[in-house]
Amino acid sequence: MARRLGIAFKNGLYTVFVVLAGVALRILFRLRVEGRSNVSRSEGYIVVARHRSYWDIPMVTAALGATNRVHFIARKGLMKSNPLVQPLIRAYSTVIDREHFGLADFRQVLDAVGRKRLVFIFPEGTTRHRVDAKGGAVYFASAAGKRILPINIRAVGPYPPKYPFQFPRVTVSIGAPIAVADLEGEADVRRSEKLRDMSERLMKKVDSV
Repeated sequence: MARRLGIAFKNGLYTVFVVLAGVALRILFRLRVEGRSNVSRSEGYIVVARHRSYWDIPMVTAALGATNRVHFIARKGLMKSNPLVQPLIRAYSTVIDREHFGLADFRQVLDAVGRKRLVFIFPEGTTRHRVDAKGGAVYFASAAGKRILPINIRAVGPYPPKYPFQFPRVTVSIGAPIAVADLEGEADVRRSEKLRDMSERLMKKVDSV
């Protein structure tokens, strides 16, 4: 009974957050969402986007809507952020040590991908510019037999915003799901190189959404 109440509370809190975030983003960023019909309620996905700002997370959750609850893969360093944010990270994320990714981290992600309908991974893993995408999203999509849902966050104006008054106009486009097989290139390359190449193709598809 207590577990059911806990789940109901988490679901309710998520819904409230998404609704409030959607209202705020539509006011501040004049947020527009395209392609929500590409998300099937009967299918699970690995969701990916470029990571340019901490605003990306509320943008994605608001774009997908309250009925498409997202489970995030978060780096351990975020647990040192604002104490008010830490409970939300624990409740709606799987926390991994990105810098020293080990077997325990691998198993946690694999478990989350298997249990959750929508698992969000930033392939670049950081908001720093000119960082190559890692192969994790492609690998775990393949391991779980899931397609990848690409999301493109396009901003006209400074993004992240320049406070207090310079907010960009943002469009979040949800693309058609991508099968892992559609990212494959030459077969006679090493596994690590293959994942890297597939990740590069994936990010190009994200950019084209």
